[in-house]
Amino acid sequence: MEAYAVLKTGGKQYRVTPGATFEIERLDAEAGQDVEMNEVMALSDGTELKIGMPYVEGAKVVLSVVGHKRGKKVVSFKKKRRKGYTRKLGHRQELTVVSVKSIV
Repeated sequence: MEAYAVLKTGGKQYRVTPGATFEIERLDAEAGQDVEMNEVMALSDGTELKIGMPYVEGAKVVLSVVGHKRGKKVVSFKKKRRKGYTRKLGHRQELTVVSVKSIV
């Protein structure tokens, strides 16, 4: 088995492995900068699994910021028939693309 960690950021949980690239909620960091995430909920070294209550003590995941982007547009549309009521609302989430440098 390979090493992995479950970390929490932006109200979501992500299962990450070393070298993986993924998108998370916008972080306040420049491209090329390293960010340490201390909210590690579970940590596996390939043989042993440590589960935190709520976080594993002393564990951290080092992420490297690749860049920033905006997510896909989500359109919310409401309508009430025969009443002349329509409401259209769009949203694009700000995202940060990161890659995992190391899991400690």
